[in-house]
Amino acid sequence: MNPLAAFVAGAAAVPGFAPFELFPLALAALAVLIHLWLRAPSPRAAFVVGFAFGCGFFLAGVSWVYVSMHRFGGMPAALAVFATLLFCAFLALFPALAGALQAWLRAPPVLRAALAIPALWTLTEWLRGWILTGFPWASIGYAAIDWPLAGYAPVAGVYAVSLASVASAGLLWCVILGSARWRAAAALALIVGGGAALRALEWSSPAGEPLSVSLLQGNVAQDLKFDPARYGRTLDSYARLASESRARLMVLPETALPRFLDRVEPAYLARLEAIARDNRGDLLLGVPVRTAPGAYFNSVLSLGSAPRQTYHKVHLVPFGEFIPPGMGWVNRVLAFPLSDFSRGSALQQPLAVAGERVAVNICYEDAFGAEIRRQLPEATLLVNVSNVAWFGDSLAPAQHLQMARMRSLETGRMLLAATNSGITAVIDRDARVLAQLPQFVEGRLDATARGYHGSTPYVRFGDAAALGACLALLALALVLARRMASR
Repeated sequence: MNPLAAFVAGAAAVPGFAPFELFPLALAALAVLIHLWLRAPSPRAAFVVGFAFGCGFFLAGVSWVYVSMHRFGGMPAALAVFATLLFCAFLALFPALAGALQAWLRAPPVLRAALAIPALWTLTEWLRGWILTGFPWASIGYAAIDWPLAGYAPVAGVYAVSLASVASAGLLWCVILGSARWRAAAALALIVGGGAALRALEWSSPAGEPLSVSLLQGNVAQDLKFDPARYGRTLDSYARLASESRARLMVLPETALPRFLDRVEPAYLARLEAIARDNRGDLLLGVPVRTAPGAYFNSVLSLGSAPRQTYHKVHLVPFGEFIPPGMGWVNRVLAFPLSDFSRGSALQQPLAVAGERVAVNICYEDAFGAEIRRQLPEATLLVNVSNVAWFGDSLAPAQHLQMARMRSLETGRMLLAATNSGITAVIDRDARVLAQLPQFVEGRLDATARGYHGSTPYVRFGDAAALGACLALLALALVLARRMASR
């Protein structure tokens, strides 16, 4: 029954994330997992419990990958189901590993619940965000974005929030079922209070004057996006939306122009450039760019008052944007257009447009806080362009917005999210969504943004502080366990 209970607990944690945002439910699910791990008779049994929790969690939380593979990728339904199950089972190995390791430590239950499990969970979460190019989606810290624990994000990033969240769940278990309940309650209050105090701090300061912005949402259906018959209408839609704006900075989504830049009519680019110049500003345009035979990039091009500049996407999506070595057969099954992009340089500088230094990232890249910080503190504003229409009307767009909000909090910068079909939004530096467009409608989001200067501790040190804290907690758990054993 323990694996079944763990599976249900894993699925129950998903409403803790966007769009439901019931963070206490995620904490309760983690407390159940901790209870099941502490009752497991062996590391092998704890591994099974962690795997079952992970299967429930990822099947409920990220099985929208099926939509992209079957509906838009053309993969047969049965094969897409199998691939989705295999993908979620792979992801479930990471909480399974955390479960086995905490059992192998053989520390007393209170030490494991309060110290070892939070540290191991966070370390394996970090590992999941790195191995095989990484999939950090649904890190537990994102669920806390609107709660006091999010105050740790500017200090040490989302993994610090994950650490605080799992530690809170472990201490909650200690208060209810463990020993030293008053100490556990005091530690829990200290973690929550510390997060609240940090959340009240301002880590950056305004740079320059407020900036008028327009985010354009074309709402081109994914199954029509690369249809040549739809191309002219797509161009007309974006030109019309741009011409109606008076903003100094306009942002179009990822691959807004679904054709290589060298095949886009120069007169159309000149039209967009003239619109931006008339507004005494600039326009950021998502478009694929070829630089040489066999070398093409998922890019953002600036047009307008400033000299033309280009950002090439660095972190590509496996199978969707590049084919791993030896996996070419997958490309013969899937019908993804432009599925073998080249990687851009990791040393690209922010784009100097509309009086700001803009750190551009494309779609999936904003899931990687350590990569977003590369363009900081020079960047004064963050811009994400994306096309999550690949995942239809699923949980993915809301989850993606939640991760973008975490990037704002980590960096102390506003973030402008321009998407093809939603969720297009303006996010303040404290992670508040100031304005957004409804999904699956064509529209233009007009708002006022502001650039910011300064470095949060996370911008300076990245994930090192969170990982160091995890290792310190593990060492403390081992030392205390040995002392208790020697008495």
